Amino acid sequence: MFNCMTHHSSFDGKTVVVTGAGSGIGRETAIAFGNGGANVVVADVDVEGGEETAATITEETEGHATFAEVDVTVDADVERMVETATAEYGGLDVAFNNAGVGGTFDATEEITEEDWQRIIDVNLTGVWRCMRTEIPVLLEGDGGAIVNTASILGKAGEAGTPAYTAAKHGVVGLTKVAALDHATDGIRVNAVCPGYIETQMLDDAGVTKDEELLEQTKELHPMKRLGTAEEIADAVLWLASEQASFATGETLVIDGGYLSR
Repeated sequence: MFNCMTHHSSFDGKTVVVTGAGSGIGRETAIAFGNGGANVVVADVDVEGGEETAATITEETEGHATFAEVDVTVDADVERMVETATAEYGGLDVAFNNAGVGGTFDATEEITEEDWQRIIDVNLTGVWRCMRTEIPVLLEGDGGAIVNTASILGKAGEAGTPAYTAAKHGVVGLTKVAALDHATDGIRVNAVCPGYIETQMLDDAGVTKDEELLEQTKELHPMKRLGTAEEIADAVLWLASEQASFATGETLVIDGGYLSR
């Protein structure tokens, strides 16, 4: 669990929305915001996971949480998520747009249009859909911070991941444009680019269940290990905090040296 003392009072009374908060990076980051005293709208299409995260925040941290069932491909769900923040907690200060799905492993000419559209719609259009709804509310208040989840594949390519890589490159570009659009409005927009992280998504891809594949994946990182969701949460909270007050349009890589090879 996130326990960095420097953040514990950083978000006291702030209102935060976190998408994909039912597991993995989203869950650990939502709990970290709770440890910092935030009011957290826990958003996920996974009701059981989201409700568990919200309960953990309310029962075990200094913050408060409300669960919202949200599919980021559905406008009404995203709008309801932001409305929950304003109705329950009076506004919005921080958004962590993290919901995503893993890609398929297909060559560029072999991926089906259905898979392509699904991956792009969640991982890229979903981030845009969230920002489109969040930014007007931030503008009505005192501004705030947005952090989007991109990936090392937002800065590099990997064979067999056309839709996922395209989506994450898109998130990097979209983050930069939104940051420029609102640089003088008190809204900072940044992204994190994680390497391979120990999460359910990696489990679903079969990486952690295959010892040989797991070791190969670790070897891709000069630090010879996978990252943890808590390590990404640390970075997100820094980008969302006043400690990062001069950072906008940044894509912060946390990858154990993967992109430095």
